[in-house]
Amino acid sequence: MTMPWPDRPAPTADEVAARVATERHGPVLLVRITRPEKRNAIDAATTRGLDEALDLLDDDPALRCGVLAGSGGVFCAGTDVSVGPGAPTPRGGNYGVVARRRTTPLIAAVEGIAYGGGFEVALACDLVVASSTARFALPEVGLGLVANCGALFRTPRAVPPAVAKRLLLTGDPMDATRAHELGLVTDLVEPGAAEASALGIAERIASRSPAAVAATLAAVDSAVLEADARGWSDTDRAVAAVVASPDRAEGLAAFAEKRPPVWPSAG
Repeated sequence: MTMPWPDRPAPTADEVAARVATERHGPVLLVRITRPEKRNAIDAATTRGLDEALDLLDDDPALRCGVLAGSGGVFCAGTDVSVGPGAPTPRGGNYGVVARRRTTPLIAAVEGIAYGGGFEVALACDLVVASSTARFALPEVGLGLVANCGALFRTPRAVPPAVAKRLLLTGDPMDATRAHELGLVTDLVEPGAAEASALGIAERIASRSPAAVAATLAAVDSAVLEADARGWSDTDRAVAAVVASPDRAEGLAAFAEKRPPVWPSAG
């Protein structure tokens, strides 16, 4: 289920090209969100660009690993709440990423913030490389929303359940050092080095047996597919509850007006 954002015209090819860039580094595909003026927040054009890039990653046999990065010192601020992220894609789901059953490994290279849907995009990747100044947060409850792109079930896998609940229920950020201590971040690097470090790891993965890497990734992912199906169903129910609540409208209005929300459900 998606939030009821207003209908907008489909993005043009030029808009898509302006949002997401790809670079081939031999057998590694670097996918970069290029919307730094909006902290790489995801709109419909960004969703389409990410979907096309990750389709390429899985469909081109010459590509053996991918790296997903942001630009302007930021990974991704999540959904552009002023316009919405566009419709889920057939292969990728929301953002073209989070419900995708990939056959090729994907590494998140996180600089700066990975907030909301940006954090959920990182959680959907196989590895997370982050600079020491990176921060992760799930601020949806402060907007009268719920995290609807996998965080409700992936966060408790990535960190201890009590820590996951704290992130989800408060919206407070976690710094990269703490995320590394808990195992969410696999590699902690100097500021500005996340993309290069992720590319180095991707090159090492790409140098291994393609058949063995694909079989290993499939086996690891198969262990959570059934749990994911239940997680998406539970997420849909949570989304339906907040869509029916007046808190959603108040949360988004307060965000747009830069004021504290006054929650109708609080009485």
